[in-house]
Formats: sequence, C-alpha cells, structure tokens
Amino acid sequence: MKKLTLIFSLILISSIAFSQQSFYDFKVKDIEGNDFDLSSLKGKKVLVVNTASKCGLTPQYTQLQSLFETYGGEKFTIIGFPANNFMKQEPGTNKEISEFCLKNYGVTFKMMSKISVKGDDMDPLYQWLTSKSKNGVMDSDVKWNFQKYLIDENGKLVDVVDPKVKPDDDKILSWIKK
Repeated sequence: MKKLTLIFSLILISSIAFSQQSFYDFKVKDIEGNDFDLSSLKGKKVLVVNTASKCGLTPQYTQLQSLFETYGGEKFTIIGFPANNFMKQEPGTNKEISEFCLKNYGVTFKMMSKISVKGDDMDPLYQWLTSKSKNGVMDSDVKWNFQKYLIDENGKLVDVVDPKVKPDDDKILSWIKK
C-alpha cells in the first residue's frame, strides 16, 4: 500500500511539474498589433515591465532604454507592456504610446499592445507572472506601474522587482551580468 501511495504521489507531482507553463508558451500583440511569440526570446534573459506615460515613475523609460542599449542583444532584452490599471496613467492608444515613448525617451526596446495587469481582465501572461500555481515560483501582486519581472534564459520566472526600484539598480544589473 505504501508503494502504491508513493507511486501515485510521484505521478501527481510530476504531472503538476510538467503542466507548468513557461514564459515561452505565450503569444502577445506588439504595439503595432502584430502577433509576437515569446518563444522567439528563448535563450535570453527578459525584463518584463508594465509601463505608463503619465506616472511619476515614467522617467524610468530613460534607464530602461540605457539598459537595453548597454546589454540588449543575444542574451538580454526588455519588453514593455503599457497598462492603464493605476489611476488611468496610460490613457493613450497604442499609436499614441509608441509615439510618446520614441519622442520623449528614444525607446527602441520592444513595446507590446496595451493590456490589463490586474483585476478581472488581467492578461493571461500577467496571470502567469503573478500566480505561483501557474509559474511554479512565487505569487505576487502588480503594485504599480514599472514593476519588473525577471525571466531567465529558460523562460522561468526568477524574481519580481518593486516599481520604485530603478532599472539600473545593482539587483537587476547583477542578474543581467550573471
């Protein structure tokens, strides 16, 4: 009986482990409305950040762009997800957001279509990012604009970084360089 219970437990545990999605299982829309398969980022560390144009943290676009210019390439990238969840600080259309980012901050890292990062209409990617039962690592709440999620080269969630922590903080830099 003990053997049977052990075998059943191992099967259950392995089925849960194999059912875990990875970051690469998602498809999103880029800011132009084109399909973007996150599996195209395999082998890269990815910094995922929810953004807003009318937020006190909006100047973080400067550090994000600098980080991308310094480290972006074969091993690291940044993707931004505009979201209007916090005090309606991202009211623009995708076109307006894209123009704002380029004109004011010279953003060249990949920006995605505006999504919801919390609430009943939360995007499936953010459901994965914030739920341990889906990502296998940790639960988190998106606290505000410019919260950062660190994804490793294998599509696994590594950590979440508070919105007020700047993109060029040592915690993020050491993770990129590691």
